[in-house]
Amino acid sequence: KEYSGLVQGDLGRSFRYGKPVGQVIWERLPVSTYFGFMTMLIVYAVCLPLGFYKAINHNSWFDNTTSVLIFMGYAIPGYVLGFLLILFCAVSNEWFPTTGFTSIGFDELSTGDKIKDVLHHSVLPLCAYLVGGFAFVTMLMKNHLMDNLSADYMRTAIAKGVPFSQAVRRHALRNSLIPLATNLGHQITIFVAGSFLIETIFDIDGFGLLGFKSVLDRDIPVVMGIFLLSATLMLIGNIISDILVALVDPRVRFN
Repeated sequence: KEYSGLVQGDLGRSFRYGKPVGQVIWERLPVSTYFGFMTMLIVYAVCLPLGFYKAINHNSWFDNTTSVLIFMGYAIPGYVLGFLLILFCAVSNEWFPTTGFTSIGFDELSTGDKIKDVLHHSVLPLCAYLVGGFAFVTMLMKNHLMDNLSADYMRTAIAKGVPFSQAVRRHALRNSLIPLATNLGHQITIFVAGSFLIETIFDIDGFGLLGFKSVLDRDIPVVMGIFLLSATLMLIGNIISDILVALVDPRVRFN
């Protein structure tokens, strides 16, 4: 009886908000999910082609220049970049809003204006979110592709008359996607959790900030609800990773 509520999905009531824990978490999920989805979409859409091109043109001027820029970005923590962006792009030049996810009077805007308003508020936080993962995924793609390009099976394929571009596309590229497929499923937790530092800087009331405030306020029901959701997402992420690896790696099959 003591744990019957948990089995039924009742995580109790928040000490701070006086609401059911599920409702408190659910209210914050859309914001963090939006930033998580946009971050993953931009990172993988840009970094995979970028890492591929850098590996094919290793030690070229493009590879060396982008590597310097990528590692400069990787060395800057996301929250520090957030501060700098607010000072330069919001306070000094007023190009973007300083804080918040939407403007005052957002509900009165039309659908098109709402989309523009959300995108306008999202530029600076997304830059802060992207700076770390951008470098990691790009270099992961490049390094694994370079390892596969120098593998024996690539030399054998080219020696048998297979065109280089076809050998790269059918063999080296596919094998290079295996580590990325493994990592993609594990990003599901970060996909929702977000960063409490970035959300604090930009005053975004998301999932990460909720967890941080709950720990400080000793709001135990909310903390336990966050742990439960994070563990569930981790299990789902592991399953997704296994499915993606099976799709990419022909040696793996589910019987």
